[in-house]
Amino acid sequence: MGGETLSLYLKQIEQLAALQKIDDEIMQLNAFLQNAPVELGLMQERSLELQDNIKELEQKIVQVAAQRDQLESDIEDANLKIKKSKNKLMMVSNSKEHQAMIREIDNLEKMNRNREEEKVSVMEEMTRQEEILNEIKKELADLQQEVSQKKKQINQRLQSSKERLKILQDLRGKAEEVIPKPILSRYHFIRSRLSQPVVVAVEQGICKGCNISIPPQTFNVLQKGEQILSCPNCHRIIYWAGHFAEEELESVSS
Repeated sequence: MGGETLSLYLKQIEQLAALQKIDDEIMQLNAFLQNAPVELGLMQERSLELQDNIKELEQKIVQVAAQRDQLESDIEDANLKIKKSKNKLMMVSNSKEHQAMIREIDNLEKMNRNREEEKVSVMEEMTRQEEILNEIKKELADLQQEVSQKKKQINQRLQSSKERLKILQDLRGKAEEVIPKPILSRYHFIRSRLSQPVVVAVEQGICKGCNISIPPQTFNVLQKGEQILSCPNCHRIIYWAGHFAEEELESVSS
C-alpha cells in the first residue's frame, strides 16, 4: 500500500512540475503575442516621427536656401550699383556731389560686407541642417528595414506561437487530469499570487523557493511522500529532491 501511495504521489508531483513548465511557456507565448505588436507599433510611430522631422528639415533648408539666394541677389545688385557709382564718380566735378557719391559707395560696400558675412552664416546653417537631414534619413532607412524584418519575424512567430499554444493547452489538460482538484486549485491560487516558480524542491531541509529551512517534522513527512505539502514560509508547493534524479523533473513535458 505504501508503495502505491508513493507512486501516486510522485506521479502527481511530476504532473505538477509538468503543469508548471507548460504554464510558464504559455505565459511567455502570451506575453510575446501581446508585446510584439506593441513593439512594432512603437517602431512605426518612430518612423512617422522621423518622416515628420525630415519634412520640417527640408522646409527649413528651402527657407535657408531662399535666404541665401536673396543675399546673393542683393550682393549682386549692390555690386552693380557700386560699379555704376564708381563710373559716375570719374565724371563728377562738383566736390559736394563727389563726397555724397563716396559716402554712397562706402555704405553700399559696408552693406555688402555685412551681407557676405551673413551669407557665410547662412551657408554654415544650411550645411548643418543638411547633415542632420542625412543622419535622420539614414536612421529612417535603417528603421524601415528593421520594421520590415520585424514584421516578417513576428508574422512567422505568431503562427508558430498559436500552433504551440494549441499543443500546450492539450498537454495542460492531460496534466490536470492526474492532479486532484484540491491540489490543482491550490496550485492555481499560489500561481496567481506568487512569483514563479510555484512547485519547488526541498534540498537538505531548505525550500528552494524562499531559501528558508522548513520545520524538521514537515521535512520528515515530506520525505515519506504520502501527501502534497506546501512550504510553511512561502506557501509554494514543495517536494523532496531525493525522490527524483536531478534531471527527471527537468525533462517532464519536454
